[in-house]
Amino acid sequence: MKNWHPDLSRSSSPLYMAIADLVEMDLRSGHLSAGDRLPTHRELARRLAVDVTTVARGYLEAQKRGLVQSHVGRGTFVAGRKDAAPGGLPAEAAPDARRAGAADPSMNMPPEPDDPELLARMRDGLSAVAADLVPLLRYQGFGGAAMDREAAAAWLGRRGLTPPHERIFTVPGAHPALLAILGTLARPGDTVLSEDITYPGMRSIAAQLRLRLCGLPMDADGILPEAFAAACARAAPKALYLNPTLHNPLTLTMPAARRAEIAAVARQHRVPIIEDDAYGFLPAEGPAPLAAHAPDLTWHVAGLSKCLGAGLRLAYVVAPDDSRAIWSFAGAMRAGNVMASPLTTALATRWIEDGTADAILRFLRGEAAARQGLVAGLLPAGSYRADATSFNIWLPLPHGWTRSIFGTYMRASGLGVVASDAFTVEGTPAEAVRVCLGGPLARPDLQTGLEFMAHALEGPPELSGSFF
Repeated sequence: MKNWHPDLSRSSSPLYMAIADLVEMDLRSGHLSAGDRLPTHRELARRLAVDVTTVARGYLEAQKRGLVQSHVGRGTFVAGRKDAAPGGLPAEAAPDARRAGAADPSMNMPPEPDDPELLARMRDGLSAVAADLVPLLRYQGFGGAAMDREAAAAWLGRRGLTPPHERIFTVPGAHPALLAILGTLARPGDTVLSEDITYPGMRSIAAQLRLRLCGLPMDADGILPEAFAAACARAAPKALYLNPTLHNPLTLTMPAARRAEIAAVARQHRVPIIEDDAYGFLPAEGPAPLAAHAPDLTWHVAGLSKCLGAGLRLAYVVAPDDSRAIWSFAGAMRAGNVMASPLTTALATRWIEDGTADAILRFLRGEAAARQGLVAGLLPAGSYRADATSFNIWLPLPHGWTRSIFGTYMRASGLGVVASDAFTVEGTPAEAVRVCLGGPLARPDLQTGLEFMAHALEGPPELSGSFF
């Protein structure tokens, strides 16, 4: 470990920024070299007489600048490559600080990779794609090139889906796909069914298309088959939208038996299913998708935002075995989006082919489990809903807390807290919130925010001072 004892007086920035500034200064001066292991958060905090959280934020800022890399269980290391330029900085272009803008904490983001080896693999994929930059800047046919469909098929095969390539489409994200699918299935005023607590994006899309979204009651396994059947007979719905694996926000996963029951009802009433499988790749062994139970009725939307990166803006859509539906969907997607970005499509294909995508998934599973472990150590068992591979928890509020007061109080915590109003399809929202655990928030900062939250929940809001 490098015996690094920076002088904070050399920087006029806030303390955490000063730590990052001094890493950069000492790297340029040669006092620090690529590969040096920096002191632990606790050790540097002791040396500098500051809070551990301040050091954690400083190291995170240094990581955003490309100065250090943190590896869980090993520590924080000064970044650099064998081809580093004089002074210790990497020879390749340094990260542009203007790109390191604040993320939206209300979004349910995956934890960001911090393993130096994994990040190197991801960057290598981007370098490989750059070799084909000129052809990737051209307009291309809708749905993806043959090699991209092959990669998509290999990826979907991990979920047990083996559709022919002509039913697989590469599209610019799950939202445009959902908009196009619903636009082909329903007209303004038509009824579409969903869970009674559902993904906010679906509520927005239904409102945009002026559809009537009707929520179905749920138990711990998902929507109730008998309620689905009754709604089919009563409302003649045009589609059923479901988020059946690691449901956002409830984190539940519909078991195989319930999926078979839902598929049977859908087939009886000829109701198309829209399966939003955003989180389907996160469980190492999850139940087969609804598309495997009812391939003739199901639109399977496998977005890459939660398992590879939201910035890719990419999803794979498996259309039902119905040529007329495929033609309508392709026409709607072309009219609204022309094509998915060939650059990001090529990067996803590269990552799938060289195993980087699987490495990212392994990181996310491990990091999600570790973060859920932090929650389990602070909140009483049974007081919230969660899954070991989910990026959030669903928290019913105790002790007289309301969702509005709790959300206001938690703004200072750094955690993304979203009230139940955003997810409730009909009726009065419950006094509950979704708490996000991922995104750029480092694990020490998450720990601090969760401790802040756990302390508040020990009593009524009056004891927390939340009314001042």
